[in-house]
Amino acid sequence: MVAGMTKLSLTTPTLHQVALRATDLERAARFWTHLLGSGPIAVFDPPGLAFFRLGETRLLLDTNAPDALIYLRVDSVVAAVQQLSAAGIAIESEPHVIFSDAEGLFGDPADEHMAFFRDSEGNLVGLADRLPADPDGD
Repeated sequence: MVAGMTKLSLTTPTLHQVALRATDLERAARFWTHLLGSGPIAVFDPPGLAFFRLGETRLLLDTNAPDALIYLRVDSVVAAVQQLSAAGIAIESEPHVIFSDAEGLFGDPADEHMAFFRDSEGNLVGLADRLPADPDGD
């Protein structure tokens, strides 16, 4: 606990919204529409905001937001990277095991894979999956 701070007790908070910088809102909205397969649920321009559904979380593209790094959980990082590459999106970091969670610290024991790409506005986006560990280490 931070010194001098009263103990808080938030009851099981969930992630409500993530904001990404969008220097060109129209371009960013096209990129994320293509990536997610559906358009924004709302656009307010001005002031330069576009909202997308991302599961139970809202993705906000905001012309005034700072740079951001987000991670998207996918079924298969390898398959997602193949789709992104086929669509002409440059991959910053190819799929790799980032953490072997043999003890199950973050859920069932598994290997956590990640890869990274940049959106149309230069934000770094991580892809993550958790797959059963490969006994051969491949």
